[in-house]
Amino acid sequence: MNKGLPLEARAAVLVVDDELVRILTVQALEEAGFRVEEAGNSDEALSRLDGHPIVALVTDIDMPGSLDGCGLARRVRQLFPSVAILIISGVSTPRYDELPTKS
Repeated sequence: MNKGLPLEARAAVLVVDDELVRILTVQALEEAGFRVEEAGNSDEALSRLDGHPIVALVTDIDMPGSLDGCGLARRVRQLFPSVAILIISGVSTPRYDELPTKS
């Protein structure tokens, strides 16, 4: 997608998940040409968003931190409405009212 751009100019994606899935997701996104930021929980993710231009968030539902993945997605939607959000899980299915809404 944007492999021809210098790394610092590439679209950044924030991946928030446990270690193994995060490693695989980061690898796939980097191979697709994205610059990737990583976080292991919602608190770390929110601190990474401060000052880093992120175009997309990929988050697991079940993870440690003060917010689960749906809570993190709702908070990101409030703070950064233009960020695309992908919520993933190998276990949980969120209820519709748990998902962030687009303003």
